[in-house]
Amino acid sequence: MVDHPVSGIPGHSGVRIPPPVIYASIFALGYVLQRFFPIAEFPKTMSHVLAIICTGAAAFLGTWSLLWFWRAHTSPLPHRPSKTLVTTGPYHLTRNPMYVSLAFLYGGMTFWLQAAWALLLLPVVILMIRYFVIDREEHYLSLKFGQEYLRYKMRVRRWL
Repeated sequence: MVDHPVSGIPGHSGVRIPPPVIYASIFALGYVLQRFFPIAEFPKTMSHVLAIICTGAAAFLGTWSLLWFWRAHTSPLPHRPSKTLVTTGPYHLTRNPMYVSLAFLYGGMTFWLQAAWALLLLPVVILMIRYFVIDREEHYLSLKFGQEYLRYKMRVRRWL
């Protein structure tokens, strides 16, 4: 992480593991556990309906979130510098719509593949994202955008 030569503000959030890798790794663990140590399956019709709803919500929210980053000409990747603080669109509803989107996708895949273990591991994913990703991002954004970010943080919830 390169500090800004004058301000001392880090060049990015310092997130070491890309958030999709966290979601995918824990999901894969849950899927493998389900195959070798199966627990309850969901009713097939209900699970497919839930999978479609979750995956649709993930696609909508994820696309909407990325569009707002692109409109602001800033990177959605936590290992790149933030040029602008995005507070509109889905960011008016939640400070982390992309992570909410990934959680919906995780849920959709869980229901579609009947991976009940993965669903049980979702709280682990949420905690890892919270402490290893969001905390770092919030610290970086506080340094970079100061009071503007702190006011935004007071107005908008972290998740939903």
